[in-house]
Amino acid sequence: MDELKQWMNDSAYTVVFTGAGISTDSGIPDFRSPGGLWSRLAPIDFRDFMASDEMRVETWRRKVLLDQEIGKPRPNSAHYAISQLVNIGQVNKIITQNIDNLHQNSGLSEEQVIELHGNGTFAKCLSCDEKYQIDLVKEQFQKDNLAPVCACGGYIKSATVSFGQSMPTEAMQAAEEASLASDLFIAVGSSLKVFPAAGFPLLAKENGAKFVIINREPTDLDGFADLILNNEISEVFGSLVQKN
Repeated sequence: MDELKQWMNDSAYTVVFTGAGISTDSGIPDFRSPGGLWSRLAPIDFRDFMASDEMRVETWRRKVLLDQEIGKPRPNSAHYAISQLVNIGQVNKIITQNIDNLHQNSGLSEEQVIELHGNGTFAKCLSCDEKYQIDLVKEQFQKDNLAPVCACGGYIKSATVSFGQSMPTEAMQAAEEASLASDLFIAVGSSLKVFPAAGFPLLAKENGAKFVIINREPTDLDGFADLILNNEISEVFGSLVQKN
């Protein structure tokens, strides 16, 4: 902890990269774990969503069930600690694999958070990019059991990146720029298995940044890290905030 704190004090540009592990204390399960929600409500491939009205209906059916099981999660102490570190200038940018909006709910602006996999708390038209309140879309779907369609005729979908869907160009570009700018890159609560997202820590490391992993379990990139803390995420960030 002392070494990490010293590196944060010495860093001119620190990036925190978050995965599913930071949100489990908020009641959001790790979908990929055995017996997890994805075993029952597996995501539907984007190409199938686009090709079939039946698959679009099924996608929204699973979205409704998934949100019902998860409920309305709130940020936990790790989210709030990271938000505090951003606001005092110790952390410069958040890159997240999560779609739960909890970083923003903890007090960060949209500009401070780069979402690699989109955001599941609202919906968008795939044709014109019109935003929709997710609760209203789900409410209408439960009434008519019809896949929602925008006024422009485009398909409405949760604003997340589905399997088979292209990664968001702007977010990927912003994440690359932040990774290259960093001299300290801290990966938090991620197995670092899912690419291309998991490539950003390596990009930062190759560009000279110190690479820190904070995760309860070993990750696929442990061999590249300068420092590994297999501690509870909330405890680590709670300690970092207390030291300020």
